[in-house]
Amino acid sequence: MKIYFLNRIVIVLVIAILSFARSGRAAEGQREPQDEQKYDRNEKQQKSKQEPQQERAQKKSDQVQKQPQQRVQQEKQPEQRQQDKQQQERVQREQDQKQQQLRVQQQKQLEQRQNQEQEQRERAQRKSEQNKNDQRARQQQQQERVERQAEQNQNQQRVQQQQRQQQNQRKEQQQRLSQQQQQQLINQQQQRVVQYRQYLEQQERLARQNEALLQQQKRMAQYRFQQHYLERVRQQQIHLRDDRFDYERDPYFYTAPIYRYHRGGNYHEINEYGAKTLRQAVTYGYEEGFHAGKADRDDRWKFNYKDSYAYRDANYGYSGYYVDRSDYNYYFREGFQRGYEDGYHSRYQYGRFADGDYSILDVILNKILGFQDLR
Repeated sequence: MKIYFLNRIVIVLVIAILSFARSGRAAEGQREPQDEQKYDRNEKQQKSKQEPQQERAQKKSDQVQKQPQQRVQQEKQPEQRQQDKQQQERVQREQDQKQQQLRVQQQKQLEQRQNQEQEQRERAQRKSEQNKNDQRARQQQQQERVERQAEQNQNQQRVQQQQRQQQNQRKEQQQRLSQQQQQQLINQQQQRVVQYRQYLEQQERLARQNEALLQQQKRMAQYRFQQHYLERVRQQQIHLRDDRFDYERDPYFYTAPIYRYHRGGNYHEINEYGAKTLRQAVTYGYEEGFHAGKADRDDRWKFNYKDSYAYRDANYGYSGYYVDRSDYNYYFREGFQRGYEDGYHSRYQYGRFADGDYSILDVILNKILGFQDLR
């Protein structure tokens, strides 16, 4: 309505201006000639005045026409802005809703994965516990079987041991020496001990003479070895002097021979106690020989195991019981010779060193003794 009203006003103004212009030109036709020039000047002035007025009226008319449109546009702009704002709000709400839905979906997926992982862990844990329980059960069963088997083996071993003991007892009863044979061994042993004590007293003088010789030769390593050897022999002599031997209860005197060995062109029979003494002779001989050979090497003395006092004496480890002294000396020297060679040449051809001790190899020991089983 406002636009229509404004248009009517503009039209009225235009009509009035045009009417005024026509009336002016009609008046000009009736004026006198003398006034024509004056009239022309006035008309020109009038036209010059009217032209700006027309332009201003035209501009004003244009402005009047534009003002409703501008007002309409201005009136429309808040509505458009409101509509655009509402549209943006709707778009923003839709985006927020979509993001919210996406977050909810992601959260659900995350919870689902976590639940699945938790279930997998629980299943794995249950399976692991089940496996452990099964393994413990199998181990328990295996342990029970082993214990039962071990118990059965122990029972069998006890039975076998009892049977062996009974067999040994029967053999001992069958092989046990007679009273006459026992008495012969006892008499032989007593005479052997007396002779051995006398021999040890004689060896003291020879040992002192050999020590003086070693000092003259400046063989200090061999001298220290001999002193060590003699000290152990003296301790052995004291033990033999103070010993109260029980011949009646010693099993050597009633146990039958089980081995035989060849020496000096003859065979000799011994029981287990005598055999143990001869093994000891070879073992002690090797150990003392190793130290003697090392001492001569340290003294830079020539190779000669027979020159050693320990080789000539050959009594270390001998108690005077079970075997003749000559047999013990022979096997002691056999071990001494091989030990001397290893010690002098810094090698282990015949023996070994273990746990701080020098010992002869079993294969060499058995070869030297050459025992033959009588059973």
